[in-house]
Amino acid sequence: MNLEKLLDVIQEDFENNTDVDEKRKHGQFFTPISMAKEITEYGVSLLKDNPVRFLEPAFGMGSFYYAVRNAIQDRTLLSIGIEQDDIIYQKATDLWKTDNVQLLHEDFLSSTIQEKQINLLITNPPYVRHHLIDSSRKDELRKRVQKELGLEISGLAGLYCYFLLLSHRWLSLGAVSGWLIPSEFMDVNYGGCLKEYLLKQVRLVRIHRYNPADSQFDRALVSSSVVWFVNEKSEEDYEVEFTFGGSHQNPERRKFVKKSVLLTEDKWTRFPEKDVRINTNQKTLKDYFDIKRGIATGDNSFFIMTLDQIKARKLDLKMFVPVLPSPRLLKTDEIFPDKDKYPVLSPQLFLLKCDLTKDQVKKDYPNLWKYLKTGEDKTGNKYLCKNRKQWFWQENRKATPFLCSYMGRSKEGDGAPFRFILNHSNAIVTNTYLMLYPKEDIQIKIDKDPTLVYQIWTYLRNISSDDFESEGRIYGGGLRKIEPKELGKVPCEALSRII
Repeated sequence: MNLEKLLDVIQEDFENNTDVDEKRKHGQFFTPISMAKEITEYGVSLLKDNPVRFLEPAFGMGSFYYAVRNAIQDRTLLSIGIEQDDIIYQKATDLWKTDNVQLLHEDFLSSTIQEKQINLLITNPPYVRHHLIDSSRKDELRKRVQKELGLEISGLAGLYCYFLLLSHRWLSLGAVSGWLIPSEFMDVNYGGCLKEYLLKQVRLVRIHRYNPADSQFDRALVSSSVVWFVNEKSEEDYEVEFTFGGSHQNPERRKFVKKSVLLTEDKWTRFPEKDVRINTNQKTLKDYFDIKRGIATGDNSFFIMTLDQIKARKLDLKMFVPVLPSPRLLKTDEIFPDKDKYPVLSPQLFLLKCDLTKDQVKKDYPNLWKYLKTGEDKTGNKYLCKNRKQWFWQENRKATPFLCSYMGRSKEGDGAPFRFILNHSNAIVTNTYLMLYPKEDIQIKIDKDPTLVYQIWTYLRNISSDDFESEGRIYGGGLRKIEPKELGKVPCEALSRII
């Protein structure tokens, strides 16, 4: 069996025999060999140095090392690979024991060896979400970013952000660096630190974004991009290449965007498909609505019940508020009320909304106290619940006529990926929805002319897919999401004529 085939077999065996949740916890998603070769060929083409001093800070089984080894042709290769996982390190050591690569069994972010002057770095760093990083370690890493680079990084940043930023001290002047990372950093607030680094402390060369409908990492649920930069500062207003789809060599789309534009543009995933914004004063949804996420209960299965469940547990209905099912279970886009203003749906769902203290519940609502005790150890210790003043308290939300699904997929034609729901009931929603509350002056007009509700709803439902996609974000497999601030930036110039 040749080496390339053996690498594929070893990686596939690991993928198939490791629990996906465990892989997500440690960010262990191997790079396919074909993808590593395609990425590496581009990176090596940017580097003219000899010898090539290569670093792989998340070595894995060695996909990128193999690709670099094959791509450098007649140049000398000096390589360092760092791998923290015991099993993966041992497999990689066995695989490459006859090669001239220095493999280190340690955490790259805690490496105690003296930094090397590397001129080529290509890697797929671990994708670990911020809440899975130990808080004390996160504090330590944030302080290091500030000390080494003078940058303030958000506590919401994933582990891959620290890998990229803290690799800087390893790089020689003019070093080429390529990072296969989630595209989300280009759109989210926590990505601001990375974008500042790329534009002000190094020279950003290119960002290639893979088509998320053809996800390279289906189980990671991310949209992948490769960020290329050279370790040199540049004060000039140079152009950065953005490519999309296909491969580095043959992308589906390409656009060059000036650094000065990127310094003021929040949504880098606009490029290369969209043009540079020209009209920045146009009306957007935030001019007409206050937009909030629905309630994050902490445990829907515990806090949300049907009427039959409430009755069976002998609980008081006044401790509950009506709530809509998730958008995927909602078969209609218009919710009508019954005589109690509950939604006419089957089954009707209710959220436990108790603002009393434990002592008050125990004294006045013994059946509810009995129910709460059943969830105290499990639900009460979940992430959201244990960080509340009382673990069973919920956020306050009022009902609103205008709701938007938080996630969706683009439909054929110009079908927008998100649904707008018209809610005539007193039901609130969970965090699978966004809630649009008309601003005070708009609400006054609606109160005077209730038909405006339908006119506004019709307008919202006809917002184009392009307008949504300019502001939202996209994940592996083509899944789209939009946050309250992003929805607020969706242009709606014509809405002013209706209102």
